[in-house]
Amino acid sequence: MSTATTSRPPVGSESPRGHTAASGRRRTWRPARPSAPAVLLVLALLLPTAALLAGGGWPQALRVDLVPGLDSFADWVVDNRDTHPVFLYFLLHLSNAATDSVAGVHDLLTSTGWAGVLTVATALAWYAGGAGRRGVGPALVALGSLAGCGLLGLWEQATETLALMLVSVAVASVLGLLLGLAGGLSDTAQRILRPVLDTMQVLPSFAYLLPLVLVFGIGTPSALITTVIYAAPPMVRMTTLGLRGADPAVLEASRSLGSTSWQRLRTARLPMARPQLFLGLNQTIMMALSMVVIASVVGAGGLGESVYQALKTRDFGQGVTAGLAIVLIAVWLDRTTAAAGARGGVPVGRRGAGIALVAAGGGLLAGPSLGDWPGAVTVDITAPLNAAVDWLVGSVYQDVPVLGGTSVWAGNFTSWVLNPLNNGLQALPWWSLLFLAAAVAWLVGTWRGALNAVLALVCTGVLGIWDKALYTLSQVLVAAALTLLLGFAIGILAARVRSVERLLRPVFDTMQTLPQFIYLIPVVQLFNAGRVAAITAAAVYALPAVVRVTTQGLKQVSPATMEVTRSLGATTWQQIRDVQWPLARPALLVAANQGVVLVLAVVVIGGLVGGGALGFDVVKGLTAGELGTGLIAGAGIVCLGLALDKLTQPADRSPSTAARH
Repeated sequence: MSTATTSRPPVGSESPRGHTAASGRRRTWRPARPSAPAVLLVLALLLPTAALLAGGGWPQALRVDLVPGLDSFADWVVDNRDTHPVFLYFLLHLSNAATDSVAGVHDLLTSTGWAGVLTVATALAWYAGGAGRRGVGPALVALGSLAGCGLLGLWEQATETLALMLVSVAVASVLGLLLGLAGGLSDTAQRILRPVLDTMQVLPSFAYLLPLVLVFGIGTPSALITTVIYAAPPMVRMTTLGLRGADPAVLEASRSLGSTSWQRLRTARLPMARPQLFLGLNQTIMMALSMVVIASVVGAGGLGESVYQALKTRDFGQGVTAGLAIVLIAVWLDRTTAAAGARGGVPVGRRGAGIALVAAGGGLLAGPSLGDWPGAVTVDITAPLNAAVDWLVGSVYQDVPVLGGTSVWAGNFTSWVLNPLNNGLQALPWWSLLFLAAAVAWLVGTWRGALNAVLALVCTGVLGIWDKALYTLSQVLVAAALTLLLGFAIGILAARVRSVERLLRPVFDTMQTLPQFIYLIPVVQLFNAGRVAAITAAAVYALPAVVRVTTQGLKQVSPATMEVTRSLGATTWQQIRDVQWPLARPALLVAANQGVVLVLAVVVIGGLVGGGALGFDVVKGLTAGELGTGLIAGAGIVCLGLALDKLTQPADRSPSTAARH
């Protein structure tokens, strides 16, 4: 008898159900990624042909005019804010709670006096650092930073800003912690939160203001809620990351001992996530401080108001002085939270805690008797700064031999770069720009990112702001190009020359902490109000982030790989071009993404200094009461930000991600 044999498929072959014998996983269909040369060739042929044969602009038939409806809704909200039950029984209580909490903290700081605030802040910083020798550094930073605000003659404004900061950071931290717990413990919650946080990351800060001003009006509630919304995402992300990064072995051991889910969270997950939690708190504080000036537009007051007034009067000295006070507060809070996170949960001894408590109590008792900061103990740096800027502007603004001056540069740059780029974008048919966006997003990321980018651009057309969006886009593209060229060049230099990195670190720390408005004041004086001023300020503001991410990515290339190429005789340029640049590609794409997002934020703010288009409409909606126009422009900025984010967002090409897609 012959024995029947069963044939087996070869290893790695696909089974009828779509499985492989080797992996056992179901193979999912994914669109093939086009090659970059092929896409570039198609674009090079298509776009000029489309511009010649078809007209630009978004079709009128595909537009929806929402401005009248939004204006009517805004009028209804204003007319019913004092009578409708939703406002009376919910939003009014929320508004009153925001106003009372900020006013209460400010009254507490004022009644404590400058000496009491300094003593309490110093004692808390020392305690956060461990209440020993390691706590001396943070304590001295706290003392020097707050004393610096008084020496600059801005103690009262600093207390107003600090009151808003303390309340907003407390609320944002609690909200972020709760949402982070949900995202860290539930896969469903994480999937829901991820797109929300991604959207909030690319939203320019002005986009939060208009709907809040519509509901709450100008004042503290709008400023506080705006700051909370803007500052909460880092806490959510870092809490989620910390909980999901907990050691599985520790959790399994805790489970085997019979602990409940709540006990594992309290005794294992949260202690192991302590570094991430303090990093999230640190980033939340930095984000809240960056909103200080933006919130001043809707009546927050404090140091932000001083910067905003300096921008309107072009008083560079006043703006830098107030900005420096904001930097000092940021340094104090940054060092204190960093010291608490670095302590790693090591308990503070009773003696140290007692000393800190006695010092803080003594400051609270003695501080009120000293009153406000003495006016005789101040230093005026406004006049010297204004004199220096006046000299610089007078030297380079015009009539510079051969070079012509900054006014000539601004005019030539507008005529030869900005206008041709804007005119070229406006001349292209709408469908060709959508095709271009889809191609770039697909090459950089995934087909889903390409689809999202196209849909975001389609929304700008449907809202009837296609031309204005392209006008803003031309400025963003130019500013991003300048930022990336300078950022990549400086990042390469800093990655290869350690002394350059050490020299740039404190400079970039200061630049990233200064409010966005600060950069607008000197560039307006150098280039006059207009698009060039907005672009220059945006490029300078976004530069530190691009340089830092580029430097970090290049430095993470394996030293062994670099040594091998060096031993084979590769030159410095060959190492950069053929080794570091390809291996650091994900980091470089992240740098480009961050640069574009930051540039967009400041270019929109450039609407205050003549940037025009969407930024101008948002500012007009805030200041002139045209909320319909402002809300549509804000939505357009959001769509443009989402599209640019997808166009520069690197894809995760890990096997798990590939299987998901």
